[in-house]
Amino acid sequence: MSAANENFISEALIPAVAGSDTARMAMGEPGLPREFLWRGEPLVIKAVVRTWKETGPCRNGSDERYVRKHWFEVVSDTDRSMKIYFDRQPRAGARGARWWLFSVS
Repeated sequence: MSAANENFISEALIPAVAGSDTARMAMGEPGLPREFLWRGEPLVIKAVVRTWKETGPCRNGSDERYVRKHWFEVVSDTDRSMKIYFDRQPRAGARGARWWLFSVS
């Protein structure tokens, strides 16, 4: 994904009730839903291009590092390239939103 064509969005996504990636869930990762609701419209995931994790230090003072976000670069059914992440510890002001659309190309 070219950064020049990447538009920052940072909006919460609402997962569809049916259909998540159960293989990822079996590995202790969030199951990427096949469909979200974004701006009142369905957003269907056609393909996952790549995944990665963002880690951070323990907040209680130990030397351990913990996964903070699970990132997914995906292609939608409208052929838009998107970066989506799952926030393992949602911010209080975000009303518990865990799935976020970071950017669209």
